[in-house]
Amino acid sequence: MPLENLHNGSSAAWALWKIEEDELTLTKAVAPYEIPPARVTNPYKRLEFLAGRVLIKELLKAWGLEFQGLTKDEFGKPFVKNFPFQISLSHSYPYAAAVIHREQAVGIDLEQPKEKLIKIAPRVLASGELQDAGSDIVKHCIYWCAKESLVKIHGKKDLIFAENLKIDSFTRQKEGELIGRIIVKTYQTAIPLQYFVYDNFVVVVSK
Repeated sequence: MPLENLHNGSSAAWALWKIEEDELTLTKAVAPYEIPPARVTNPYKRLEFLAGRVLIKELLKAWGLEFQGLTKDEFGKPFVKNFPFQISLSHSYPYAAAVIHREQAVGIDLEQPKEKLIKIAPRVLASGELQDAGSDIVKHCIYWCAKESLVKIHGKKDLIFAENLKIDSFTRQKEGELIGRIIVKTYQTAIPLQYFVYDNFVVVVSK
């Protein structure tokens, strides 16, 4: 099975998976705990669902623990069954990504740079972020993934991307660090993030 890479630490770990298996193979890998919901009919979405679960299984295995399935809270945020860990999942076929932390909320997002990111940017980015990203589609993708990661850390669906989520300006490289901010009313939380630029996709993950 093509585990692309695994970044393993004592408190947190994250990994990428390139989906090359068929649905039956991935289903067997997480049986009997996880199967795609019947409402998910798109074959690629079903593969993404399963690959994310396989990744969590692999991350737990790296810590010497056994995967027993996932559960979700009322906001749809996933958690590992029978362990007090925080997780986050993302996918953009044929890749899936997952991060796990023993204590704190985490976020990860994976996206392929596409023209649509520039088209929706005025609704997603604050004016300073728009100016910083310019016409750089990869930089727009990093901003998008960073804000998606912050949403997953927040764990609720009450945020406006351009108002409640801010990313400090940065110089784009193959990989680097970001500071994201979740702003709700007068409360502000600074979140350190890392980004990685691959040949055809971007990953942003909380540190």
